[in-house]
Amino acid sequence: MRVTRIDIPGVLVLEPTLLSDHRGSFMETYHEERYRNAGISERFVQDNYSRSIRNTLRGLHFQEPQAQGKLVMALEGTVYDVVVDIRKGSPSFGKWYGIELSGDTLRQMYIPPGCAHGFCVTSATASFLYKCTAYYSPNYDQGILWNDQTLGIHWPISEPILSSKDQSLRTLAAMDTALPVYRSPA
Repeated sequence: MRVTRIDIPGVLVLEPTLLSDHRGSFMETYHEERYRNAGISERFVQDNYSRSIRNTLRGLHFQEPQAQGKLVMALEGTVYDVVVDIRKGSPSFGKWYGIELSGDTLRQMYIPPGCAHGFCVTSATASFLYKCTAYYSPNYDQGILWNDQTLGIHWPISEPILSSKDQSLRTLAAMDTALPVYRSPA
């Protein structure tokens, strides 16, 4: 497995080994020991699956308190996946990183607790899997507006299909009191 660390603390891009032959392909989507060695020490407690049509944008979501770390991947189709560091005191506060995830490459991204996450679908449809380190809690479910001008995220779509919840999210600046706090890795 190839692991790439980006300039947001705790965010990892993982490329698991894909074994292929005349029958098809096989890969381990998660192996606790290997992923711990890669830098993911949190325990996963919930898996989520979504299937969306082209131009759907989900996000930018986070929970506070009970922040969720997420290991995400596209199982089918292609998405543009984005993480935003919203942890107060983080050296990369307000920075974002985007990457294409697809069912062809099966690349994964790990989003540590305290970061906001979202994605948009760039293929006809996409199936998406999230492994989460905390249970979903509607009481703590929050988000940042997808097109917050201060973040300057370069989404590959201009007219996304949004839920009513995602349409009504606030900017990062308006969320200051509700944001998680950065805890430097030991």
